[in-house]
Amino acid sequence: MLGSLIRKLQPALKQTQVLWRHEKQIRACSSATFHLLEDSLELHYGGTPMRFNYVWLRDHCRSAASYNPQTNQRNVDTGSIDLSIRPDSTSVRDGHLVLTWPDGHVSEYSLSWLADHSYETKKQSSVQPRILWNSDIYKNANIPSAKWDAFMNSDDELKKFLQNYILYGIAFVDGVPATVEATEAVTQRVSLIRETTYGRMWSFTSDFSRGDTAYSQLALDRHTDTTYFQEPCGIQVFHCLKHEGSGGRTLLVDGFYAAEKVRQQSPENFELLANIPIRHEYVENTGDHRNHMTGIGPVLNVYPWNSELYLIRYNNFDRSVINTVPHDVVQRWYMAHRELTTELRRPENELWVKLSPGKVIFIDNWRVLHGRESFTGLRQLCGCYLTRDDILSAARCFGLQA
Repeated sequence: MLGSLIRKLQPALKQTQVLWRHEKQIRACSSATFHLLEDSLELHYGGTPMRFNYVWLRDHCRSAASYNPQTNQRNVDTGSIDLSIRPDSTSVRDGHLVLTWPDGHVSEYSLSWLADHSYETKKQSSVQPRILWNSDIYKNANIPSAKWDAFMNSDDELKKFLQNYILYGIAFVDGVPATVEATEAVTQRVSLIRETTYGRMWSFTSDFSRGDTAYSQLALDRHTDTTYFQEPCGIQVFHCLKHEGSGGRTLLVDGFYAAEKVRQQSPENFELLANIPIRHEYVENTGDHRNHMTGIGPVLNVYPWNSELYLIRYNNFDRSVINTVPHDVVQRWYMAHRELTTELRRPENELWVKLSPGKVIFIDNWRVLHGRESFTGLRQLCGCYLTRDDILSAARCFGLQA
């Protein structure tokens, strides 16, 4: 209907560039049409209707007076923008939306830039592309490990590693010298090391030197680390420097794969796990170590605008007393948690890897759960936590979506 109206009024549009209808201003050009509404501009471009609030448009002006392209920082004072602001004139010229504001300031926005940054586009697109996997999917993908020498010296090798890490949540580097120093060097190739209560680089055996089951020979069920931090560590790095014994294979499970199964089968259970805050706690009173940490958040975390899953906080060892759930919701939460646990424990979802000296694994601790089978003998591991922000920054600098 709109297209027919515009065609009928095309001569008048060319002369006056203004059409008022139902208190809306309508303009047309060969590449875009727009309506001026009470508090926003509706833009039709590329087949997608998009709405842009007027205050948002003034706040996101990319003129030299409003935005510094050298620092990529905003100059405009958002707090001084009139919340009832409307443009005095609007047009589309040469692929740009051009607005003139009441004070005479002119803002120009590339139509493609507006489309890329619109809520409507973001709602339909993922923040980070991923390939969800079970054991067969991952094995059949034949993901190559990076090689130590190339990884440390070639940006192409580093980019391939980062792409694999982003897509699958795990990535390997082979041929790393079996030392703490070499492990530290390989981690710093991609990110900054996050120092925690466990130190910067850590090296441990099954000596119970810390108040954690990881410092034993016992099997560990699948879990994510540092759920008791307000912001769980982003990346977990492991390197087995020595093992004189049997067992000790590492278990890996794609938590997002299991969570999406729950979303498909029981949307109401997924919503419960994504909205009910649960407390995790770490209490340590061993030797010189005194710690009492708590982290609160739902088991599943999703972006509110597109429902994309971005973090799973699952650790049955460290989950604290459940007292953040009303009594009439507790039973339903346990049912939802049981369904997720069932998916996480399906044998077909388990990827078992034998870590040996020289093989370093990077694990997305916001996505992939890890565990281990029990073992005998002396087993020495080293590793660290890495900052999530910096590894994703490294990926973006290579032009990867992250």
